[in-house]
Amino acid sequence: MSTVDSPTETHTHAVERYCAASSANDLDGMLATLAPDAELISPLSATAVIRGKDDLRVLLGAIYSSLEGLRWGAPLTNGSTVITVGSSRIYGLRIDDAMVFELGPEGSIVRIRPHLRPWLATTVLALVLGIKLAPTTT
Repeated sequence: MSTVDSPTETHTHAVERYCAASSANDLDGMLATLAPDAELISPLSATAVIRGKDDLRVLLGAIYSSLEGLRWGAPLTNGSTVITVGSSRIYGLRIDDAMVFELGPEGSIVRIRPHLRPWLATTVLALVLGIKLAPTTT
């Protein structure tokens, strides 16, 4: 018997809305699914955690504006954890993401844990984000 439940609207509503918004590069739609103190655990650093909607707005905007043709698969649930797999392209390279979402008691997303592959596309994404997120001097 599998420990993964069938997806239900209760478990997946915020994740389905997040995925639809990210595919459309709808930053406000993504942020509407997040708890106020939501956090993203960086797949590029073992210690980086981005917290709060203000910082996530900047990061998510940089990420999803860099991707082309993002598509998400059907979500799988296990209690308050939802997993879905996405695929897109960055500079012509395919990049895949096994995204783990943790939901709060009210159903909003409290934690996002991306798992990116392959290495080359992930490295290109990291370089692009470094450029987009680097502080500018005036």
